[in-house]
Amino acid sequence: MARIKGGMNAKKKHNRVLKMAKGYRGARSKQYRVAKQSVMRALNSSYAGRKQRKRQYRQLWIARINAAARLNGLSYSKFMYGLKLANVDLNRKVLADMAVNDAEGFKDLAELAKSKIA
Repeated sequence: MARIKGGMNAKKKHNRVLKMAKGYRGARSKQYRVAKQSVMRALNSSYAGRKQRKRQYRQLWIARINAAARLNGLSYSKFMYGLKLANVDLNRKVLADMAVNDAEGFKDLAELAKSKIA
């Protein structure tokens, strides 16, 4: 039985990495050894970035809710506490959307929160 060498598999692996590195500058897109390091780092960063995106959206929603709540005479924490006492189960994404697109509805929620706190 003839020995099978690994050239085909190595070539396939190299091409896969080089394809992922397409568009990188210089040796990062041409040489396997350098491209492999760049691709590994990029994949790690993209994994971390997917986690950061969730944090950043929540941060944005809270900033929007806070701004709208302050226009209605409440701080963010008092507004959220008032909603909790009123058993209003709306997440921050929906509240932020209301703050931007439905000012009247948000104002009603703010009045409800004020009445529950007082």
